[in-house]
Amino acid sequence: MRISGSRWLLAGTAVLVLVGALVAGAALRGDDPAPSPAGVPAAVIAPEARTVSVAGAVSSLAVLREWDRSRAAAWASGDPAALGRLYVHGSRAGVADVAMLRAWRERGLRIEGMSMQVLEVELRARTERRLVLVVTDRLVGAEAVGTGERRMLPQDQATTRELEFRAVGGQWLLASVQESPVASTAATSGSAN
Repeated sequence: MRISGSRWLLAGTAVLVLVGALVAGAALRGDDPAPSPAGVPAAVIAPEARTVSVAGAVSSLAVLREWDRSRAAAWASGDPAALGRLYVHGSRAGVADVAMLRAWRERGLRIEGMSMQVLEVELRARTERRLVLVVTDRLVGAEAVGTGERRMLPQDQATTRELEFRAVGGQWLLASVQESPVASTAATSGSAN
């Protein structure tokens, strides 16, 4: 079943509120979060972020989702300026993302259908001006589209990164992207943490 437009927003918001309430309740009680139902990302609130309200936790996920949608739109339209506006000025991640978009565009290709499948998210910190999330996600559904050409991109592997957003001019912009220390330890030690 395909859910689009306002139905998608309503369904996504309901899921996020439910997950947020479950996680916040578990965090307040000191329990581990309940296992996630299939298809719903696992969410964790780090000890230093436990003072965040359920609404704050849910809105943090909404920031991530909206940013991902805006990034996908910039890639689909092949618009490096729009993509660059999603990042804090001078962000290394932004510079790299814009350079990659330009490289695809020079080949006469745009990337359509880009969607990030969020598998797990941890709220590390949230203030009025700063948001830090550790996100495990993967790119799905992306197609390279050019003159008479449409090709699905290879299946992406799940990756864990720490994302730092900053509020600038009333908008959340991505300031930095770092490989999560947990992910790098697991990758190098063979651990399944």
